Amino acid sequence: MAIVHFPLKLTARRMIAPTVAHLSFLRDDGQPLPCIPGQFIQIHFEYADGSAAKRSYSIAIGRQPDDAPDAQVDIAVSYVAGGAATALFEGLAIGATVDASGPFGRFCLYPNDANRRYVLIGTGTGITPYRAMLPQLAQQMAQRGVQVVLLQGARTPAELLYGDEFRAFAEAHPQFRYMPCLSRELPAADSPHAHPDVRHGYVQNVLAELVPDAATDIAYLCGNPDMVDANFEALKAIGLPIPMIRREKYVSNK
Repeated sequence: MAIVHFPLKLTARRMIAPTVAHLSFLRDDGQPLPCIPGQFIQIHFEYADGSAAKRSYSIAIGRQPDDAPDAQVDIAVSYVAGGAATALFEGLAIGATVDASGPFGRFCLYPNDANRRYVLIGTGTGITPYRAMLPQLAQQMAQRGVQVVLLQGARTPAELLYGDEFRAFAEAHPQFRYMPCLSRELPAADSPHAHPDVRHGYVQNVLAELVPDAATDIAYLCGNPDMVDANFEALKAIGLPIPMIRREKYVSNK
């Protein structure tokens, strides 16, 4: 089956970390962009020598399962010095278009899940799928009482992508626990980022505190490949069946 390409028009840009931009697009051919939270799109462009290139970006905007599809798609883009994709997005004017395809992927919540808790683990822009899942998670918490814990790994508070949104969601939903894991710098005591669930260290070092349980939990892992592998092995050792450990690795591309 041929992959369908379509234009995406840039409608807004804002920095959400020192080197990460949140970009908003609209599909610009008059068609909707149906997607399931957790899926990704691909952006197609050319290197300076004219050879074809593409990059994958998780969709950052969430929709309820019964929402009608619309044409909006948001992504988070890491800017890498000297990167071809970075040059493309940094130079893209509001109203300009890029060539896209998708959505793709199965890193999603499954409609027949019967677990009592989701353990969501992400680093860097690997946190993006969980932002998209928030409306679905709210629905599942309300309908079947599921518990959710989100471990977000970053080096410093400034690099906690969408951290304010996750914390606000946690404050509004008692069944959702948000645990930022900071490897280099903890927030100051009087900082708005400071709260009792902030941890010092890597997400894989905090995992044991959650006491993962094969009888109740489904885990999602997204981000740095080393982090994904470390947590995958730890969860397997605890006894989680492999189908209950859903993962997606993010490899940084220039």
